[in-house]
Amino acid sequence: MALIDLFFERAFKRGTLSVTYADGTTKSFGTADPEFPNVAIRFTTKSVPGQILRDPALGVAEAFMHGRVVIERGDIMQLLSLASKNNRWEDATGALDPGLAARAVVGVKRKLDQFNRARAARANVKHHYDIGNALYDLFLDADRQYSCAYFVDPGESLEQAQLDKKAHIAAKLALKPGMRVLDIGCGWGGMALYLHKTYGVDVVGITLSDEQIATAKQRAADAGVSDHVKFQLIDYREMTGTFDRIVSVGMFEHVGPPQYRTFFRKCRELLNEDGVMLLHTIGRAGGAGVTDEFTAKYIFPGGYIPALSEITKGYEGLRYYMTDVEVLRLHYGYTLQHWYDRAVANREKIIAMYDEVFYNMWIFYLAGSCVSFLYGGMVNYQLQFARNRDALPITRDYMGEEERRIAAKV
Repeated sequence: MALIDLFFERAFKRGTLSVTYADGTTKSFGTADPEFPNVAIRFTTKSVPGQILRDPALGVAEAFMHGRVVIERGDIMQLLSLASKNNRWEDATGALDPGLAARAVVGVKRKLDQFNRARAARANVKHHYDIGNALYDLFLDADRQYSCAYFVDPGESLEQAQLDKKAHIAAKLALKPGMRVLDIGCGWGGMALYLHKTYGVDVVGITLSDEQIATAKQRAADAGVSDHVKFQLIDYREMTGTFDRIVSVGMFEHVGPPQYRTFFRKCRELLNEDGVMLLHTIGRAGGAGVTDEFTAKYIFPGGYIPALSEITKGYEGLRYYMTDVEVLRLHYGYTLQHWYDRAVANREKIIAMYDEVFYNMWIFYLAGSCVSFLYGGMVNYQLQFARNRDALPITRDYMGEEERRIAAKV
């Protein structure tokens, strides 16, 4: 208990955490602060402190999932916010990091997991996306945009922010009617359908999820655009043909560092001479890291969030230009707060579909992801590439002008 007390003393300075141990002892850590949460938790077994000390994120997650950590004041979002806000990435306190030896062991395992050959990639995608469309309908917007929204105003609705995200990306693609577009990791088809409707382009969307492909094809059929918006269940490495534009939103996180060069080489091969690509991905604000054990074990096996330096190594020497970089800092935090609130509001439905352990796992995932963008080292990168130096205007003005034009038409 002395070690866990020391850990809490270091981790919680502002705001208060009250902890009741399995033997009935209660201790309080931190100092009340109106800008920080006030949370009380109870450990139901004596093993919880050891779990937390070995790996804070995984230890808390599994204990919360199985009811060994009970939150008696506040909720899991407030608990994780209290921890993360006291240990912001830019402050570099490191109080919540697992030990060096633990990181080294996990790092080796993660590198093997992230190799992501085609068969493993399919299995990893199915683990997360083929668990039932009904779950996603309970917390996503109606278009099922399962990626960072773009908040022109932090107070706007999730639906508006996701629409603004599509406009923001479309403007960077510099599209013209009749162009052929490849959407790598098309999800449930929302972006592909939006691009065709807005610009009259032909789109091929690809995914490895059976449930996503079925929904996307049905949506295209219902809209009467199946001749112009097509979807294929195929790995990007198996694609052939050439395209005027490539867009990839929220898929690169599943590629894995060993495959970055393969990904960029394939994209260059698929682009025509004047082709342009827009890559939207979660990224690390710092250097290379390691996927945490909770995310790798329960949420995204084989997934990895890249540092910008790692992305750069993927395309260097392939002779096409990174023509624009934008860093979205807080946008995904706002997005995830909406998702979390909607999931919590649908608690009983999610438990009925799965069970309470799954529900706890899912809201821990949404809450933990949210605070990693609000206080941790996660950001979103939007990276634009072109094969030809003359493929795009020489200033960024066209992006804003086009974004305002298409947003005004909606």
